[in-house]
Amino acid sequence: MLPEQDAARRAVESAARSILGGAGYRRIETPTFEHTDLFARGVGASTDIVQKEMYSFEDAGGRSLTLRPEGTAPVVRAYAEHGMHKAPQPVKLWYLGPFFRQEKPQAGRFRQFWQVGAEAIGSDDPAVDAETIVLLHALIRELGVEGVNLRLGSLGTPETRADYREQLIAYLRANEDRVSPEVRARIDLNPLRAFDADDPGTREVMQGAPLLLDQLTAEDAEHFAEVRARLDAAEIPYAIDPTLVRGIDYYTRTLFEFTSDVLGAQSAVGGGGRYDRLAQELGLGATPGIGWAAGVERLLLAGEQRPEPEPVTDLYVAGTDVPAFALAAEARRAGLNVQQELAGRSRKGQMKQASRTGARWVAILDDEGTFLKDMETGEQHELEPTAVVAHVLKGRHFA
Repeated sequence: MLPEQDAARRAVESAARSILGGAGYRRIETPTFEHTDLFARGVGASTDIVQKEMYSFEDAGGRSLTLRPEGTAPVVRAYAEHGMHKAPQPVKLWYLGPFFRQEKPQAGRFRQFWQVGAEAIGSDDPAVDAETIVLLHALIRELGVEGVNLRLGSLGTPETRADYREQLIAYLRANEDRVSPEVRARIDLNPLRAFDADDPGTREVMQGAPLLLDQLTAEDAEHFAEVRARLDAAEIPYAIDPTLVRGIDYYTRTLFEFTSDVLGAQSAVGGGGRYDRLAQELGLGATPGIGWAAGVERLLLAGEQRPEPEPVTDLYVAGTDVPAFALAAEARRAGLNVQQELAGRSRKGQMKQASRTGARWVAILDDEGTFLKDMETGEQHELEPTAVVAHVLKGRHFA
């Protein structure tokens, strides 16, 4: 992140804190690296993330550690290890931080990238699904992302998916001469990923593939209907996509993804889903949950550029000698935003730099005395050094 990008990123954090905090979500930050097994078991050994994209290394103790490629598994681990199951459920958490994947860099996608995410753990009520989707929609809308579309689907339970998986494998085997070599190589490992293929031949084959959405149990179908009813009540538009898959194995039931037409072919902005079996897979006890993550770089690329205003400089101290340094320190203790001359500029250069910083006042300390210049009016007055801070505070109060 470069300095000129900071304000826009702070705007994302401010919007997330306001929207998610207002809905009762509390911020959590997990370690940058975790035990590799957390992701191998949680995300899924057959996923691209685990097979090809993780940055893993062995520490001095011989433990395999991984830079976190996603946020849900670490949050669920923290939920279990820190006794959050004893709190009123669901426990609602949000995070913002860097993540890491070995992917080919492209617009809005980097090997180190930032995500803002939310997790609601401890309830399987469809209202929780709908609320998380509504909150991500609100964040996307607040950041001015254009051309937004919501794709919605359901994966049912792992048992339903296991039966469906066998049907899909049989279908792909019957048509393996028409699919891409990459899809053919992982038919048995991860057949659902065929729905994401870009290969024209594979896409043609998948148009006739059986659909999981048609095989949901009555209970799962009812859950999906209840989620949709609440989204309708909240007036959130969506399109049901029976081919929607995401590259993580822990999802169950509700699955969703927000895209933006502004981003072209790689249009995903954020998404997530329910993961009612994840905690159990991690050996932490059966606990339902749902969550989402959105790429900060993707949000900024597709959104309006509405950065927060830079902090106002109340006072610029033109000098680096001991009295000037003491004045700057006194002004900061009084709560003023202070910048100080640090480059040995001439008096003319100091005034130019003060103007660049947007300073309201400039304190000039030299052998002739202490002067305070009003940068709005151009007026300059000689003051006692001890009166400078009080004068600036009074001027700021009446500005």
